[in-house]
Amino acid sequence: MEAPIAAAFASGRIVDGILLLVACEALALAWIGRRRGPPLPSLLANLASGAALMLALRAALVGAGWVAVAGWLLAGLIAHLADLGLRFRAATAQRRSRAPTGTTPQTAAFTRVT
Repeated sequence: MEAPIAAAFASGRIVDGILLLVACEALALAWIGRRRGPPLPSLLANLASGAALMLALRAALVGAGWVAVAGWLLAGLIAHLADLGLRFRAATAQRRSRAPTGTTPQTAAFTRVT
């Protein structure tokens, strides 16, 4: 059992399997969250940063040059910064929107349990 796992690491195939799982996760989350989930661009940027880190690991495992590893790390950084930018923009927009005035069934006066 140890030899196939060692071969999967040496060839980088272990990372290919993980990337396949990440792609399945992206499809599942996009399908589940199409109505009330996280925004798709932020989700994809987050998964892309993780995938880029996995590709950097794969490049290092198969003995690729430092330029390939650094390139994937840079791609991960760019995707991570895009994710942070999207999250910051969403949080800023949420803070700027005013709360509705008046009493509604969702206000504390109607939802308090004693």
